Amino acid sequence: MSSQIILGSSSKYRAQALRTLGLELDRDFNQRSPNVDETPKPMESAQAIASRLALAKAKEIALNNPGKVIIGSDQTGVCGDRILEKPGTVEAAIESLTYCSGKTAVFYTGLAIYQTSVQQQNSEGDKYTLDVEATHLQFRTLTAAQITKYVELDKPLDCAGAFKAEGLGIALFESIKADDPSALIGLPLIRLVSRLQEFGINILPHSR
Repeated sequence: MSSQIILGSSSKYRAQALRTLGLELDRDFNQRSPNVDETPKPMESAQAIASRLALAKAKEIALNNPGKVIIGSDQTGVCGDRILEKPGTVEAAIESLTYCSGKTAVFYTGLAIYQTSVQQQNSEGDKYTLDVEATHLQFRTLTAAQITKYVELDKPLDCAGAFKAEGLGIALFESIKADDPSALIGLPLIRLVSRLQEFGINILPHSR
């Protein structure tokens, strides 16, 4: 069913998201890291960044894998006038959460599905879809001690916004609002299942 799928991301979180759909790495899908410059363009919004990079990542992998169905995704968060990035260090994680304390953040998750034609030698035969899912998060008003303890326990250094909503990070929020709750983890799975059907891949196949 799904051996033709390639996840255009090195993210372990996105690979795990696919596993929740019953897909296994190296059996049902392969994983490739796209070579895409993720530097935001001047005055580019968080939503535009997520959309542009999701498509760029999927297309870059698709060009070298004709006929394969490529999943590209990018997630960009914004709080106030600040783009929320992966902190990388404990100090940066604490600073990011301190800034977000008591505020509302929005995370945009771009999802692109891309397939190049086996016959075509140019982009005219390409097929793709592109969606962006928004997740609105209301942070609790957090104390310095709470923030420091959270970072110590959950170690969210490789997560945009410095939190893991699928773990202890859920305690940082008063509310999370989204049409697709899975989008915040890295892949909007509700939308993904629908889009894969358009490429002939059914996660829940018809009974024989």
